[in-house]
Amino acid sequence: MRPPARLLGVDLGERRIGLAVADLDDGTGHTGARSLAVLRRGSLEQDVTRIARLVDEQGVTGLVVGLPRNMDGSEGAQAAATREWAAQVAARLALPLAWRDERLTSEAAEASLPRTRRGRAGGPPSAAARGRRRAAVDREAARLILQAELDARSGAGS
Repeated sequence: MRPPARLLGVDLGERRIGLAVADLDDGTGHTGARSLAVLRRGSLEQDVTRIARLVDEQGVTGLVVGLPRNMDGSEGAQAAATREWAAQVAARLALPLAWRDERLTSEAAEASLPRTRRGRAGGPPSAAARGRRRAAVDREAARLILQAELDARSGAGS
């Protein structure tokens, strides 16, 4: 019996890459997407090396990348940059690539997480707390992107 296909969801940002994983069954359905990690962006080579390590560890067989469309559905400079980056990563990892519209996923991710706690003595959250929050939002956005793909494949997104 071969293992189920596993997808890696990617939320590409200017500074960070949010990642999530999900298994696809043998046609009987799918499991839910789950947050995996956040990587700090580097050069393309650094990004490929870090993602390749996770692909190997997780047994990933395909990529689902969030495409940052404008609210009217058009594509701007960020979408073009994302398409170029993802195409190069997918080619170097020899993995199939699927696109998923990511409009409003960061906002939905932000809304789904608990509020950041105030700092000591009631002040603003510390820089470390803000960084943890941003990483959590990036992971959750990747999970939402991947879950949307799973739903679309199962017909639940229709």
